[in-house]
Amino acid sequence: MAILGTLLKKGIKLRESLDQEFTSPFELQKQELKNLLISASQTEFGKYYNFNSILAEFRKSHDVFYQAYKSSVPIHDYTKIYKDWWHLSVKGAKNICWPGRIKYFALSSGTSEASSKHIPVTKEMTKAIQRTSIRQILTLSKYDLPPEVFEAGILMIGGSTHLNHKGSFFEGDLSGIQAARLPFWFQHFYKPGKKIASTRNWDAKLNEIVRKAKDWDIGIIVGVPAWIQILIEKIIEYHQVQHIHEIWPNMLIYVHGGVAMDPYRKGFEKLLGRPIYYIETYLASEGFIAYQALPRRKSMRLVLNNGIFYEFVPFDEKNFHATGELKPEAQAILIDQVEEGKEYALLLSTCAGAWRYLIGDVIKFVSIEESEIVITGRTKHFLSLCGEHLSVDNMNKAIELVSDELNIEIPEFTVAGIPHHSLFAHHWFIGTDSTVDAAYLKERIDTHLKELNDDYAVERSAALKEVLVTVLPVHKFYDWLEGKGKAGGQNKFPRVMKSGQLEEWTQFIS
Repeated sequence: MAILGTLLKKGIKLRESLDQEFTSPFELQKQELKNLLISASQTEFGKYYNFNSILAEFRKSHDVFYQAYKSSVPIHDYTKIYKDWWHLSVKGAKNICWPGRIKYFALSSGTSEASSKHIPVTKEMTKAIQRTSIRQILTLSKYDLPPEVFEAGILMIGGSTHLNHKGSFFEGDLSGIQAARLPFWFQHFYKPGKKIASTRNWDAKLNEIVRKAKDWDIGIIVGVPAWIQILIEKIIEYHQVQHIHEIWPNMLIYVHGGVAMDPYRKGFEKLLGRPIYYIETYLASEGFIAYQALPRRKSMRLVLNNGIFYEFVPFDEKNFHATGELKPEAQAILIDQVEEGKEYALLLSTCAGAWRYLIGDVIKFVSIEESEIVITGRTKHFLSLCGEHLSVDNMNKAIELVSDELNIEIPEFTVAGIPHHSLFAHHWFIGTDSTVDAAYLKERIDTHLKELNDDYAVERSAALKEVLVTVLPVHKFYDWLEGKGKAGGQNKFPRVMKSGQLEEWTQFIS
């Protein structure tokens, strides 16, 4: 009998009343910024931007504190904050943007950057991520799950948990930094265990997990869809079974993040023996931003009282250049001013020493009352060569519709904007192992995008003269990532190809 599972489930139900449900989002965020400013007021950053004078404005009415904050502290992207401040922390200096010396840096390159970014991870941020992770675990009481799931293991597939020692600090994948500080009670559930997780070679790690899969009882899987699908396919092949539930009968939850699940869902579900729950998270190297709080929703709840203060920059021509770069005069707003259905670029101020930091993601509120959001893309991962304003959200939806319509799997794709005679074209590279006619695929993608996006429909009769489609086997996408040293872990294939990448990519596939 799963006595531990039953107790855990009861405990979760008793504790689910905590959280942020009984205070207004504005008040939660006002208090969060105040706490952050107090903590960092004696740092070099806090003294330079006179945090104490900003704190004095918190006694005044409504958003006076915020006007003081944004008029004193400029917006930073990674390049600016690293050049001005974080490089000092990397060199070992103390009290730069957060009290003390930074002992851990998460290496992050996302989907587009050639070189790794060094994102500071403080002990306060590590604790904040753990607290939000527990909040997400508490939401499982809202799902109809048998007690056995709560007693089974949690398989977490990220980058290598091995950390490189660089004099005064350690650097590595965020999953490695978090794994180094796992709570003792969680270690019993955590798979593949510290030894396998620290393996640097991605193929070697996968092979070891595949070999040991039958020894584990897994109830929850966490990881990026592409690599989890590859892992499950390998397990099924190695152990000569029909589906993963012959190996892990209690596997009922898949926690994913980083990319939209929809393009992978059709292929993923062929590997299952029974329906499972999909739960989305928004965990970045800069912090745990949001998580899916309720079953069968496609939105996530912003974490408003756990180490992060948010600002929202309307994602429009007023605030952003056509390249996705922020304009110097861009204006941000607070959570009480946002509108449902409108896209915003996120700014973060965090307990790891990020201040008014442009993370690069674009979100949209689907419920202001519940602070529920969806991620629609990246500030630089959209196409607007001539005003078509095509978001990654539009692209994902079109691919999902085409996959269902043609009954094919398209787990990977990327799109590039290119010159076409004197005007423009979009070139789609479609990753599928299904048999499909490229010309028909092009026509269906184009049709769906016209229905999804009015601006796109207009420009298809004007400056956007052509749509090109190249169909490729799925492995080409993963081979390219592997060739760039980005196989596995949290690495994702870019949905939008910029010019430098496009040249490399076209050479690779030819």
